[in-house]
Amino acid sequence: MVRTPLTPEERERGERLGRLLREARGSRSMNEVAAVAGLSAETLRKIETGRAPTPAFFTVAALASALGLSLDEVLARCTPLPA
Repeated sequence: MVRTPLTPEERERGERLGRLLREARGSRSMNEVAAVAGLSAETLRKIETGRAPTPAFFTVAALASALGLSLDEVLARCTPLPA
């Protein structure tokens, strides 16, 4: 299966998500947050660094829950402002 290349907008949204997660994680370790979310630390690392810019919905939901973020907040912070 060949994956369609991501658009620049999709990459930017992934970068915003990564920044949001890093900020929300604060001083907690990747291992700690990943364990609470039921993910591997490597998965969290890939999302935070933008190497996995389009994580699955349930991955984002688990991370949001582990970090005390609402999905509405994640959406608002990761969606670009209208031009």
